[in-house]
Amino acid sequence: MSVTSSFYLARAIDCAREASATDLANVRERCLRSEAAWRAMAERVLRTEASRSKREAERARDTAGG
Repeated sequence: MSVTSSFYLARAIDCAREASATDLANVRERCLRSEAAWRAMAERVLRTEASRSKREAERARDTAGG
């Protein structure tokens, strides 16, 4: 199963929503840490996808020109 950046971003949004809805400081802090982690995972996936696309485009260009 491949997880997309949109999945991670959706989880981050859920955590942010939960953080803003609670009155408990420890729960809010936990939710905000979780949000940051989900966003970091989304960024990692986006960088990986961009890198993969770049490599594939270079490979296609080299194959076509070679």
